[in-house]
Amino acid sequence: MSSSLKHLAIIMDGNGRWAKERGLTRTKGHERGAEVIRDITEYCSKHPTIQTLTLYAFSTENWKRPKLEVDFLMRLMDKYLANELNTFEKHNVRFATIGDISKFSSSLQKRIEFTKETTKNHTDLTQILALNYGSRDEITRAVNRALEFGLDVTEENISKMLDTPYSDIDLLIRTSGEQRLSNFLLWQASYSEFHFTSTLWPDFTPGELNGIIDGFYDRNRTFGGLS
Repeated sequence: MSSSLKHLAIIMDGNGRWAKERGLTRTKGHERGAEVIRDITEYCSKHPTIQTLTLYAFSTENWKRPKLEVDFLMRLMDKYLANELNTFEKHNVRFATIGDISKFSSSLQKRIEFTKETTKNHTDLTQILALNYGSRDEITRAVNRALEFGLDVTEENISKMLDTPYSDIDLLIRTSGEQRLSNFLLWQASYSEFHFTSTLWPDFTPGELNGIIDGFYDRNRTFGGLS
């Protein structure tokens, strides 16, 4: 049983290796990776069925990286949102986040909220950045939230209490050759199709994505039943 591709998720991996291969600093890899986000977002906004694009941008574990790199990523995130507002407007993209952004600076939180508010009525695509996100943390918070509301701990109630009540993932892609989920969308990816590409994120293109999507439609998705 095949189904349409509505929710695409990507683990954007390989920025550091891409930079190292070229004798550049890791920050140059992150800068190039941000440009690729724009290309992929534009592609998805024009795709006939994709409604949601979720991107793993900063995990709860990324705080363990050197402080200089973390500080750069925070500045890059602010710069990205400032620069991409025109892209969101032009391509009718709504911006959203999952994860605990309370750990970010007040100025970055304001930038995030401003971007959400400015794009809230856009309807061609929802771009979700996973920021300070970890799936175990999200599920734990969802269960605690359900208990606070006096709800039974059921699949339905946990789903409602997740960071954003968007649809389950149809296709999850990871770049750079690594083949693991790294604590990303464990609940939502229960019946996802997976694709692992050796391409480093800064080299990932809409053309390669288009080929991966073509392959997705050739798969037989049974969701635990029979074909």
